[in-house]
Amino acid sequence: MTTIKQIYDFLNDFAPFENSLSFDNTGLLIGNFETEIKKVLVALDITSKVIDEAVSMGANLIITHHPIIFKPLKNLKFDDIASKMIINGINAICAHTNLDVAPKGVNFQLAKRLSLSNLIPLTHEENQPMGLVGTLEKEMAPKEFAEFVKENLECNGLRYTGTNRKIKKVGVCSGSGGCFVKEAKKQHCDAFVTGEIKHSDILLAGELDLMIVDAGHYKTENVIIEPLCNELSKRFKDVDFATSKKFTDNINYL
Repeated sequence: MTTIKQIYDFLNDFAPFENSLSFDNTGLLIGNFETEIKKVLVALDITSKVIDEAVSMGANLIITHHPIIFKPLKNLKFDDIASKMIINGINAICAHTNLDVAPKGVNFQLAKRLSLSNLIPLTHEENQPMGLVGTLEKEMAPKEFAEFVKENLECNGLRYTGTNRKIKKVGVCSGSGGCFVKEAKKQHCDAFVTGEIKHSDILLAGELDLMIVDAGHYKTENVIIEPLCNELSKRFKDVDFATSKKFTDNINYL
C-alpha cells in the first residue's frame, strides 16, 4: 500500500519543499497524508479538464508544478477548481519553485532538451539556484538556434530576437525569467531562452546584444512532467502514474 505521505516524502527528496521561494505555496495543498493511492495524474496545472481526466482514469491524486492554491482564499464556491477536487475526492501535491531549483528539476530538463553541457547556475535568489547556463554542442546562427529551440521544445511558435554573433553559450530559465536578462549577460551568454518575457526586458537584451528566445511559459516548463512521472513510476511499482493528455495552455498560432 502506498500513501500520499510516501509519495510526498519521495518528492521532498527529489525537490525539497523547504527550498521553495518565500512567495510560493507548495506541498500537500488538498487532502490527507494517510490516503492510500492507486492511480496518479501528473500535470503542469490543475484545470477542470485535468480533474475530469483524473476522474475518468480513477486517480485520487494529482501532482502538479503550479499550485492549485496560490493566494489565500477568502471564499470558496462549489464550482471553483479546489471545490471540484474535494467533491471528487482528489488530493493535490504541488511542487513549484522547489522543482524549478532542484538538481534534476525543471531548468535541468529544459537545458537537457537543448543538449546543453557544462551546466552552472544562471544566478541565485534566496540562496537557491535560478536558471542554468550551458554550452551548445555546436555553434549556431541565431535563426538556426531559434529553429533548434522550436523543434526540441515542440513549440507551435515562438518569439526571438536577432544578433550578429554566433550562438554557443546559452542561458535558460523556465517559465517567466525575463528579469534575469542582466544575469545572462554577466554570464557571457550569447542567447537566453525563457518564456513570457516583457517588452522592456527584450529592449534591454537588445542593448546588451543578447539574443532572446521566448518559447512560452508552458513549453519551457512542461519538459519536467514526463521525466517526473517516470521517476515516480520507478519508485512506486504498485501505483499507476500517467501524464496529462488534456492539459494545454490553450494558445493557438496563426
